[in-house]
Amino acid sequence: MERAGPGTSRRRFLKGAALAALPYALLPDTRADAQPRSADYPPAEWQPATTSNYTASDRPDSYPLDYVVIHVTQETYADTLAIFQNPKKQVSAHYVVRSADGHVTQCVREADVAWHAGNWDYNTRSIGIEHEGWVDRPEYFTDALYEQSAKLTAAICAKYGITKDRAHIIGHYEVPGTDHTDPGPNWDWTRYIRLVDLA
Repeated sequence: MERAGPGTSRRRFLKGAALAALPYALLPDTRADAQPRSADYPPAEWQPATTSNYTASDRPDSYPLDYVVIHVTQETYADTLAIFQNPKKQVSAHYVVRSADGHVTQCVREADVAWHAGNWDYNTRSIGIEHEGWVDRPEYFTDALYEQSAKLTAAICAKYGITKDRAHIIGHYEVPGTDHTDPGPNWDWTRYIRLVDLA
């Protein structure tokens, strides 16, 4: 039974608390496993490389951005992220694209110099994109991987005025002085450049 008189009853207090919480209850649930998003490419998840594996910079003020370098990890997606977070590895790329669904993860800010090309000059002037898979296993180059990577590359090209052609979107094997062969003969360059143009 409610007591008459001034003051706030327990029932009124609970009603008020329920009404105050209502707007929050209508908001979408925040998932416990939600990952932070990339500041440079909003669709990407942010999983930073250790600061021991890249050089802090302020590109494009410090260095012009002229290239996108396409890589294949020769590792799984999860192992690639672990390598970039291991300070002993001395390697990183700006982005990693997962094979199964094209999920994009950013590991190094575009303004910073990732250590991906094996050539300091090209590192300073490029964005490196790793793709989960192996050069001799074309089944890793899924439709989702091509499509999501092409959207990422198109966004990078648009942002920095990089021409969307094979002179500026290059394979790791085309970097001077490299001993790498990725993305390898199974990478469909014609398809990829067409997707970049359409994105």
